Amino acid sequence: MAKAARKSRPRVVKTVKALREALADWRKKKAPIALVPTMGALHSGHISLVALAKKSAKKVVVSIFVNPTQFGPNEDFSRYPRTIEADLDKLTAAGADLVFMPDPKEIYPDGFSTMLKPTGPAAVGLDDKFRPGHFDGVATVVAKLFTSVMPDIAIFGNKDYQQLQVIKTMARDLHLPVKVIGAPIVREKDGLALSSRNVYLSPSERAAAPVLHQVLKASAKAIAAGEDPETVLNRGRAKVVSAGFKLDYFEARDAGTLAKLTPQQARPKLRLLIAAKIGKTRLIDNLAV
Repeated sequence: MAKAARKSRPRVVKTVKALREALADWRKKKAPIALVPTMGALHSGHISLVALAKKSAKKVVVSIFVNPTQFGPNEDFSRYPRTIEADLDKLTAAGADLVFMPDPKEIYPDGFSTMLKPTGPAAVGLDDKFRPGHFDGVATVVAKLFTSVMPDIAIFGNKDYQQLQVIKTMARDLHLPVKVIGAPIVREKDGLALSSRNVYLSPSERAAAPVLHQVLKASAKAIAAGEDPETVLNRGRAKVVSAGFKLDYFEARDAGTLAKLTPQQARPKLRLLIAAKIGKTRLIDNLAV
């Protein structure tokens, strides 16, 4: 039996000029374009985004860029995993059409002085409280990717739920002609959300990590059954801390605006969001109620 032909690697471009030249032919053919922005160190969660992009558009662009402006001074920019060859192998298998892999100087050239400063869901006391300036960097780099690629669709994972709401709001407010889609979280069998940072976990930390999803599930069930949200959250917070985590937050928020709940308002659709550190690794997760 003849062997199946190996897929060729997607074309890699490193400048906005080369990117736009590569996209020009697709635009002439009116091929819908989907963008999947990543910071590399790709795992099955990222590949699920590429698969959704392929179902949603004719052509798929994946960006790989570890964005320095979204890391704080004491965060893990320098040690963030970089696995370019493995990433390209995975994107080849997934059928990506083009990879945009710029250097930092391409995105932030000498003299760069324009940063976005989003509010709304970027200023609600969740990740923004613990990572000041993070969403300024996220909004700025995503806006640059949107205006460089001009995709019809952009796919982001729901794991970074606050980020997703920030990007949706930015695209709406700036009239950017892109449909932003949130994709389901991909999890390990024990419930741990896939993340490039999971490689930092020691064996004992990895064994404890699924407690975040366990607490989310139990809390969502209890709130849906009518228990007082704050009572449920306090119970969950105690369980997370007892498992060895340093908790940043565990909150129930309006699923759209991420605003805090008030006793007077009718119960909106809720999203439970959690962020906690175990050892040196910070994990986030969320779940709809």
